[in-house]
Amino acid sequence: MNHRKKEVLIGVLVGLIANTFGTLLYIMLFSDLSIVETYNAAVEQGHVGSILALGAILNLVAFFGFLRIKRDFRARGVMIATIFTALVILYYKVF
Repeated sequence: MNHRKKEVLIGVLVGLIANTFGTLLYIMLFSDLSIVETYNAAVEQGHVGSILALGAILNLVAFFGFLRIKRDFRARGVMIATIFTALVILYYKVF
């Protein structure tokens, strides 16, 4: 695996972890229910996409952080993870 692909892969992993952490952080801060109960309620009410979108805000921190330290390929990976999250949100909104 060449250097560029490795850097992009690291960025994708950081983006997915940041999104997961952001989603869990949002649920813990703004929900009175447990994580599983909040997820089940979001599925019933059709708000899973909104919760994922709010969790993706941490991807902004990762993206601009990588740009600031001149890790452009890692920032590209975070962007790919964000696009993947957007496709998941689109899936939840359509189906």
